[in-house]
Amino acid sequence: MLRLNLQFFSDEKTEKATPHKRQEARKKGQVAKSPEVSSALTLVLCFAYLMIAGNSFVEGCLKIFRQVFQEYLLWDLTIDSTKLLFTELLWETAKFVVPLFAVALVSGVVANYMQVGFMFNTEGLKMNLEKIDPIKGMKNLFSLRSLVELVKSILKMLITSGIAFWVIWRKKDDLFSIGEKTIWDAASLVGSLAIQIGIVVAVCLIVVAAADYFFQKFDHEKKLRMSKQDIKDEYKKMEGDPYVKGQRRAKQRQIAMNRMIQEVPRADVIITNPTHFAVAICYDFDTMSAPKVIAKGKDYVALKIKEVAKEHKIMTVENKPLARALFASVEIGETIPEELFNAVGEILAYVYFQEGRYKGMKS
Repeated sequence: MLRLNLQFFSDEKTEKATPHKRQEARKKGQVAKSPEVSSALTLVLCFAYLMIAGNSFVEGCLKIFRQVFQEYLLWDLTIDSTKLLFTELLWETAKFVVPLFAVALVSGVVANYMQVGFMFNTEGLKMNLEKIDPIKGMKNLFSLRSLVELVKSILKMLITSGIAFWVIWRKKDDLFSIGEKTIWDAASLVGSLAIQIGIVVAVCLIVVAAADYFFQKFDHEKKLRMSKQDIKDEYKKMEGDPYVKGQRRAKQRQIAMNRMIQEVPRADVIITNPTHFAVAICYDFDTMSAPKVIAKGKDYVALKIKEVAKEHKIMTVENKPLARALFASVEIGETIPEELFNAVGEILAYVYFQEGRYKGMKS
C-alpha cells in the first residue's frame, strides 16, 4: 500500500510556528499579552500601597482642608496670591498623589515586561485599512475571542459587584451610624472599606488575569500556526531556491577556477599524476621562503591547467605520489610543507637545469 501524507496537499495549519515567524510577528507587535494582568497587578500594588501609606494619605488631605479654611480663605484675592495658592495646593497634593501614580506606572511596566519582555515597535502606529474592514469586523464580532471577552467582562462585573456588596453588608451597621462619628473616624471607616474591597477584588482579578493570559497565549499560538507548505516557502525564502543556490555556487566555482587558471602562467613547473591531478608550483628565491602552490586541479581542471601550461611553455613533470600528496595537503596560495621540500626541490632543480636558468634555492 502506498501511504501519502495529505497535509502536503492542503493548507491546514497544523505545524508550530518557526522562530523566524515568531520574530516577524513580534516585530509587528503580535505577542501573547493580556491587559488583565496589568490591571490586576496595578490594583494589587496600589491598594497595598494605600494599606501601608493610607494614614499619611488621609492626613495629607486633611492638612489641605485645614490650610484652605484656616489660612487661604483669609488671604487677599490678588493675582500674586492666587498664583501662590495654586502652587502650594499643587505641591501639597503632589506629595501624596505622585507616589501612588508612580506605583501604578511601575506596576504597569512590570506586568508588560513579565509577559513580553522589552519590546518597542511603531508598527501599531501605521495606517491599516484592514482594521476598518466591515466584513472582517463582523467575523471578529462573532469569533471565539469576542465570546471570551464577553464572558470575561461579565465575570469581572459579577466579581467586583459581589465583593463590594459582601464587604459593605458586613459593615452595614457602622455605615448606618457614620453620621455619629467624627470626621477622622468616618474617613478611616470609608478608607478601610475601600481598601478591603480593592484588595479582595484585585486578588480575584489575578485569577481571572492568569486564565486570560493562558487563553491569549493559546490563541496567539493558534494564529501563528503554519502549514507544511508555509514552512517550505519560508525555508526557500530564507535559504534561497535550491536550484538558484546551485547555479550561484556553480558560477562562484567557475569564477574561482578562472582566477586560478590565470595564475598558471606564473608557475615554474606543473607536477602531474599524469592524468588525474595537476599542481602548479611557483618559487622565487628573492621573495619566497619556500615554493608555493598557485593552482591545482583534478580531472577536467587538471587538463585545463596542463593546456595553459603547454601554451606558455611551462614544463610538466610526472610524479604520481608527489602530485597526490601536494593536491591533498596543500591549499592554493599556501607554501609546501617541510616534508615535501626535498622532492619539490629536486624537480625545480631539474626544471631550472633543463631550461638553462640559474636560481639559488633554499632546501
